[in-house]
Amino acid sequence: MIRQFSITLSLVALLQNLPAIAQGPVPEPTSGIPSDSIQQVTAVKWMTNFSDGKFYPERLLSRAELASIMVKAFRLDKRQAVSKENLAIPDVPRSHWAFNDIQTVLKTDIMKGYRGNEFFPNQKVTRAEALAIFAQAYGVFQFSDDAVNETLASYPDEKSIPAWARKAIATVATEGFLNTDVQGNISPLKPMTRGDMAYVLSKYLQRQQQQPETPEVPIIPNSPQSP
Repeated sequence: MIRQFSITLSLVALLQNLPAIAQGPVPEPTSGIPSDSIQQVTAVKWMTNFSDGKFYPERLLSRAELASIMVKAFRLDKRQAVSKENLAIPDVPRSHWAFNDIQTVLKTDIMKGYRGNEFFPNQKVTRAEALAIFAQAYGVFQFSDDAVNETLASYPDEKSIPAWARKAIATVATEGFLNTDVQGNISPLKPMTRGDMAYVLSKYLQRQQQQPETPEVPIIPNSPQSP
C-alpha cells in the first residue's frame, strides 16, 4: 500500500513538472535551406538577423521586407528614377521603417502599388510574386511562349504558375536561382519564406562573384608595327 502511494506521488510530481518542460526554449526551426546561403546574404547585408541573432528562415516575407531586400541587392537607390518626387502612399507614412525603400521600388517600377496608391507593406508575398519581383529587378528574359513552356515543363506543378509570372519564373529557373521541394515543385502559390529568399539571393550573389573582371590590354611601349 505504501509502495502504491509512493508511485502515485511520483506520477503527480512528474505531471506537475510537465508544463515547465513544455515551456522550455524552442529551437529555431530548420527550413531545408543550406545554412551557407543564409550566411552569404547576411554577410553582404542583403538580409539581416533579428535582434536575438537568429535568422528565422521559416518566417514569411512581407512586401516591405521584400522592397528593402531588392533595394540592397540590386542597388536600386542608385538608379536615375529615384530622383523623382516622392509618391503619396497612404499606408506608408514617412515614419515607416521602409519608407525610402518602398518609394524606391515604386519609382523604379520593380514593385507596384494597389488601388488608391496603397502598398500594403505588411502583406505577405507568394513565391510567384517574390520571384517575379526578383526577376523584374534582375531583368526578365524575353522568352517566346514556347521557350517558357519548355523551360517550366520539368516542374510537376508548373500548371499552377500564374500566367503573369511564367516568364519571370522561367528566367529565375534558367539562371539557376530557383529552389524547389524534394519533389521538384515550385509551389508558386505558397508564401515566400525568408529562407526561400536567402537561397535565391545566394545564387544571384554567387553568379556575381563568378563574373570575370574585364581584362586590361597591356600596353607595350615602342612596339613595332605589324607589316
